[in-house]
Amino acid sequence: MEQCACVERELDKVLYRFVMYGHLSEESLDELLRYVSEVRRHLASSGLKDGDLTGIVYSSMSQCCKNIKESLQRLASSHKDIHGSVSKVGKAIDRNFDAEISAVVADNVWELQERQKYLSETIVEHLYRQGMLNVAEDLCKESGVAIDISMKQPFLELNRILEALKMRDLHPALEWAITNRQRLLDHNSTLEFRLHRLYFISLLSGGMKNQAEALQYARHFQPFATQHQRDIQILMGSLVYLRIGIENSPYRHLLENTNWSDICTIFTRDACALLGLSVESPLSVSFSSGCMALPVLMNIRQVIEQRQCTGVWSHKDELPIEIDLGKKCWYHSVFSCPILRQQTTETNPPMKLICGHVISRDALNKLINTGK
Repeated sequence: MEQCACVERELDKVLYRFVMYGHLSEESLDELLRYVSEVRRHLASSGLKDGDLTGIVYSSMSQCCKNIKESLQRLASSHKDIHGSVSKVGKAIDRNFDAEISAVVADNVWELQERQKYLSETIVEHLYRQGMLNVAEDLCKESGVAIDISMKQPFLELNRILEALKMRDLHPALEWAITNRQRLLDHNSTLEFRLHRLYFISLLSGGMKNQAEALQYARHFQPFATQHQRDIQILMGSLVYLRIGIENSPYRHLLENTNWSDICTIFTRDACALLGLSVESPLSVSFSSGCMALPVLMNIRQVIEQRQCTGVWSHKDELPIEIDLGKKCWYHSVFSCPILRQQTTETNPPMKLICGHVISRDALNKLINTGK
């Protein structure tokens, strides 16, 4: 991350220079406009005849052109300084990052047509998740990937509801939650209650004119009275302060903007759970993991080459060391055989013995071959 921070500092310098250049350009142009307007006004109010104006006009225009030329030269000089800052960004990237990473990547990883298809489908799914539907359609046409409409439809609906939530429109999300109420309850989801709670809070923010509607809407909390009793009591207590405004009451925390960002996160999480999808895009997770692992792998490769330790990393589908990606990237449990001290794989899976112990299949075969 230190390399990224170094490049980011150079980018910040470039952006700062761009902003300052913009201010300088505006100030210079405004100054020139004021000067030209002043010259014009002076000539118009001088009261001299046409014959007498010739010398004055020539002198004024010469001075005006001189000022314009000086301003353009200052702007051009400042623009050259920006070019120097931009070139420093490229040098910082070359200095902090390795352009050649083939040493830690399998050469034939994308040779199979099936793998290319999986990669294209993963990218298309990521674009659907981000709401970039037109880009996803273009990629499908150019790559020849056929995406079933049944896969596309859930993402269309999910993005439509999320866009509505960002506009603070709760109706599409409420309709979806009521339609999928039983499935949400099976997953112990609180989404529907939180949506009703947020809609009730939006009514409270309207003041006394929404009091009757808020009391009427409070009936939606009845199915959730047992599980969310404390939250409902807080919402009902806030009605007492409608006359002075919720923002001036002890319940002003109900109006915090974080409620809207939280409901978007909860909706995405629960909707993906119902669809059998991960909350985060697999492509994003893979990319983030690769960014964390790549510097470590490059350093290990460099050490291996310097010490001439051939054969230490012969298979590029295996890693020579363990790389900690953090708990955020923990998705599957890992079992290592206590006898062979090796991690089990699909071809060498864990095997449970009659005694209850678990070892790898290779270890079991060795025990059988030795007659034990």
